[in-house]
Amino acid sequence: MIKQFDIKIPIEAESTLTSPVRLASKSLRIKELSRINSCKLVKRSLDARKPEIKVNLRYEAYIDEEPVKAPLPFDLKDLSQAEPIHIIGAGPGGLFAALQAIHQGLKPIVFERGKDVRARRRDLAKLNKEQIVNSESNYCFGEGGAGTYSDGKLYTRSKKRGDVKRILAGLVQFGADENITIEAHPHIGTNKLPQIIVAMREAIVEHGGEVHFGKKLTDISYNNDSIESIEINGEETINVQHLILATGHSARDIFELLHDQKIEIKAKPFALGVRVEHPQELINHIQYHENYDNELLPPAAYKIVKQVNGKGVYSFCMCPGGIIAPCATAPNEIVTNGWSPSKRNNPFANSGIVVTIEEEDWSAFSEYGELAALKFQEDVEHKMFQSIPNNAGQQAPAQRLIDFVKSRASKDLPKCSYQPGIIPTRLDQVLPGFVAKRLRKAFDLFGKSMKGYLTNDAVIVGVESRTSSPVSIPRDRESMQHTQLKNLYPVGEGAGYAGGIVSAAIDGMNAVEKISERSVE
Repeated sequence: MIKQFDIKIPIEAESTLTSPVRLASKSLRIKELSRINSCKLVKRSLDARKPEIKVNLRYEAYIDEEPVKAPLPFDLKDLSQAEPIHIIGAGPGGLFAALQAIHQGLKPIVFERGKDVRARRRDLAKLNKEQIVNSESNYCFGEGGAGTYSDGKLYTRSKKRGDVKRILAGLVQFGADENITIEAHPHIGTNKLPQIIVAMREAIVEHGGEVHFGKKLTDISYNNDSIESIEINGEETINVQHLILATGHSARDIFELLHDQKIEIKAKPFALGVRVEHPQELINHIQYHENYDNELLPPAAYKIVKQVNGKGVYSFCMCPGGIIAPCATAPNEIVTNGWSPSKRNNPFANSGIVVTIEEEDWSAFSEYGELAALKFQEDVEHKMFQSIPNNAGQQAPAQRLIDFVKSRASKDLPKCSYQPGIIPTRLDQVLPGFVAKRLRKAFDLFGKSMKGYLTNDAVIVGVESRTSSPVSIPRDRESMQHTQLKNLYPVGEGAGYAGGIVSAAIDGMNAVEKISERSVE
């Protein structure tokens, strides 16, 4: 039989645990140690709410039976001659859809508008150092999707949507540290995720799939309720039987293409705000109190949400020991996001602090129909760019935190991880008025909940606007087919059905399962 048991110990005692079998014997009251054939750690989390930091550990013990090695999450075999499915986008939704296709006997053909993950790195260097935006290769577009170079967080609440453990095990299959299957808040890190993405792509190609870079979807032809063909780069026409659309939350041209082709889309709520950056040591003080300098503790994170005038204001994608990155996908716009390396060892902590944006907020753009929320988002990003006099690159507007809350100009700015540079700007005047008002109130409330958080040693940088897609592509809940086109499967963040690496991966895999069921029928 297999039994689980939990223990809670001071963090200092964790390194002294040398015999899990004896722990199992004591916790499960099994006197004969020989009955316990194996005992392994399956879950770990920190409890830092009290002065004495504790570690929660969950073990799995095999009693009177030998552990059986779990099969690989993806059984890959040569499927070069199998029935094809076409996938647009090589982010987590597209890549995991491709792996699932091979697992289920289908041949995936993936088209990615951006570059492979290594070539993409050079364009990110140009973006950070020379402030040159490549509209097809940036933090949002390219192999691996937006998460590859903006952190690789793997925490999700999407457990009801599919097998989270299989996604994590799949990442381990392609080179991730096995700890991601154990930690309560798993994180790979921007420095390690690219090589895992390469291993996934190489496995797809090795087993008969295809992955093409620099290939952008430029048209869709359909008849009645089915897509007949797609156009790539304005010149190549490809007949399709099943099309998975996994283009991410920033592919505005795809939303516009669907809108122009009268393929149903919907404007949807999203969130918009700023990146706030504190010294990491300060966040450690706030979260760990007198334990702030305990070397056994990781850089502290936080998660906070407040209701302000009936709308949520909350932290998003908090990055301990992280860096603020320029995430524009076109010239003349400023967009920020954050990421952390695997060690989370940079001197700053940053987080998106965002306000919920709903239909009433984008009403001024109603002439754009279902693209109204997207146009609102785009307008704010352009105003951020225009707020910097003579801005020829990606310098971003910024303001000290207390100055923002008190609606006053910052004479100077603290050091910041944002590499293109920050310029003192009245962000409280550049942001939409209702966003600035709610952020000011929320930061004041944050300071009351987290003593020391509200400080002029912190800086806010605009704008955090790509938290999720401002457009959804509607689909049937059961079949995952588009409500209008039965062989179109919109998935992931760009379709409005995911909020991160794991949930997008699950969504892509689920779509392939539905296609496989249809193929059997």
